[in-house]
Order: sequence, then C-alpha cells, then structure tokens
Amino acid sequence: MLGLRHGEILMLLRTVDDVIISMSTLRRTLEKMGLHRRKNHSDPLDVAAFLIDQVESYGSLHGYKFHHLKCIQQGYVVSQTTVRHLLKFLDPSGVEQRRRRRLMRRVYLNPGPNFMWHVDSYDKLKPFGICINGAIDGFSRQMIWLHAFSTSSDPKVIAGYFIAEVERRMGTPARIRADFGTENVTMAEMQKFLRWTADPSASNCFISGSSNHNQRIESWWGFLRTHHAQFWMNRFHDLKENDYFSGDFLDKQLVLFTFLKIVEEELQMVCHLWNTHIIRHSRNTVAPSGRPVLMYTIPHLFGGQQYLVEVSQEAVDACKEECRQRGAYPCDETVFSLCCHIMSENFLLAPSTADEAIELYKFLRTYIRLHNDANMLHFM
Repeated sequence: MLGLRHGEILMLLRTVDDVIISMSTLRRTLEKMGLHRRKNHSDPLDVAAFLIDQVESYGSLHGYKFHHLKCIQQGYVVSQTTVRHLLKFLDPSGVEQRRRRRLMRRVYLNPGPNFMWHVDSYDKLKPFGICINGAIDGFSRQMIWLHAFSTSSDPKVIAGYFIAEVERRMGTPARIRADFGTENVTMAEMQKFLRWTADPSASNCFISGSSNHNQRIESWWGFLRTHHAQFWMNRFHDLKENDYFSGDFLDKQLVLFTFLKIVEEELQMVCHLWNTHIIRHSRNTVAPSGRPVLMYTIPHLFGGQQYLVEVSQEAVDACKEECRQRGAYPCDETVFSLCCHIMSENFLLAPSTADEAIELYKFLRTYIRLHNDANMLHFM
C-alpha cells in the first residue's frame, strides 16, 4: 500500500524484519492476499472520481506520478498511463502548467542518513497566521518533521519538534544545519548537550548560516509550494481580495481556528507522499536516487551509512523540560472559546475540507463583527 516494488519489499523484509523469502514466495503471498498491481484494475470511473476530489484541493498541484502513488495508497489498482490520461482530461490546464516548469539543483554531498538534518521555517503562509517549520535529512531527503502552528519564532516550540523526533528515534543527528535566528537557539543548545552526553569530545554538531546555503530544506520548500502551499496561498489571497481578511488580530486567530488543523493534517499527508515517492537519478548530482524512506532505513544499499548518535532517555527527559508543546488550542484561548460558543449556538460542525473551513471562517468573522459589542471585544 506504500507503492513499493517487489524488490523493495524484499529488501525491507530482509533488512528490517530479518525475513528472507524469494520473489516467487512473495508473489504467491500477494496473490493469496488479493494484492495485485497489473490485474483486476479498479473501475476507471472510481479512479476518476478520486482524482476529481484531488484536483479540487491542493492535489491540483501534483503531477501524474504523485497522483498515481496516491491512488495506490488509497487501494486503487491502476497504471500510471491511465492516471496520466485521466489527468489530461480532468485537469488539462494544470498538466500544461506543470509541463513548462523547470528546476535547477545544486550539487550536494552527504555520507549517510542522520549525518545532517536541515531545519528551517516556511513563511509564505505566515501573513495569514499559519507558521510552518520542518526538518529534512540531508542524505535520504526524508522529511524528519513538518508542522504548522501559530508561531515559528518561539525557540521552545522548535526545540519541542526536535526533541520529539530525537525521542522517537532515541538518537540525534551528527549535525544540524539551521539559519541564524533566536528561534533555533534552544535547539542548538540541546543538540550540543545531547552530543556531549554521547561523546564529550564532539564538536561542530550545530552549524548556523544564511538560508541560501541551507540547500536541502530550501529546495524542499519549493516542492511544498508547488504541491501544497500554493493552494492555500491562493485561497487566502482570495479572502483578502474579497475583503474577508485584513490581517488584524481577529482575522489571524480565526484563520488558525478554522484552517490550522486541516493544514497540519495535509502536511503530514504531503510528508508521507514525499517520503514514499521515487527521487529519480540526476546526472547533475552525486546524491543517491530512490525512495527517501528506503534510503533512510537501509542506507548501505545506496552507498551510505547510518550516523544516528544514540542518546539516553535521561538526557531526552532533561531537554523535554525546556520545551513548549503545542497546546490544545489552535489559536488564542479566548477566541477559541468564543468561536466554539458561536458554533454551538448555530449548530455548526468543525470543518473537514478547505471549502467548509472557508465558509465557517466567513460566518464567524461576519458574526463577530456584526455583534461587535463590548462583551465580545474585551479579549482583543
């Protein structure tokens, strides 16, 4: 269901689970489970209906290979050719726009996963109140974390993202590369502390520099904009042009209340899609090609080695005390309570799609401004 090829499944079984089977055994097992790639194809109308839902959201920014991978991960049996032809019919203008784009990449060297994590914040949605922060592994290009929140400048929040991933892996990278800025100060101190607990002689484990030299994550932001963020930028700019967004405190808090959960869930889906897609070989770079999840998990098959530095739970717990976790409220607590009260009075449900979120945002904004009395404004 990840869209892996048979050979890749065998590699993971052998390397990760210590299960060694032959290709024929794997095929028989898949046959018994009813998992097929090239027969018993799904009804093209069902696939077309799924693609229509995708092109009406941020999926309109994807190419046919990403759409094919999403179809597989949703349980459809379909070929890339079928998806490509359906997209030509369903989204001809989008296909033409993607065909004209080109991307130039720098040469980048990295010896293995967890040798260096590249950390940065994405500010294209920040004017609307949504701040995105992420980290990517330099060797495999697997996304380590990607989160949306009300701030990306609080060093304790950024440190919380970092420590959560360190605890999950029970290890920290050999190095971290981040931009100059106070938001990275706490994470830098924690990285130095964790590396010191493992090796007191460790040095040069946190590198700061200008953003244009933070190649891996800066390049990935281009992917995020192309395949996700541009969709939301267009929606928010439409609200602004139609006088539904002025950029004041209330508007930003309402954006967080109505959109943040949806954006965060979509970011996790974008991460999953990226980590399981195939990075093609490029003659202009020496970086390995393949699926990020495979390059990160079994690097020796791609000419790399593991650089994760093990750390103790005691050291992680000490760092966690200095972190700030994202709370239960996506926005200001008073605004959250007010919006929940209005929704309850009007029998409204939490939005699950972008269109529903936009309608709820417009309703809440209009309702609050129409009832602009002293009792409602004391929180501002």
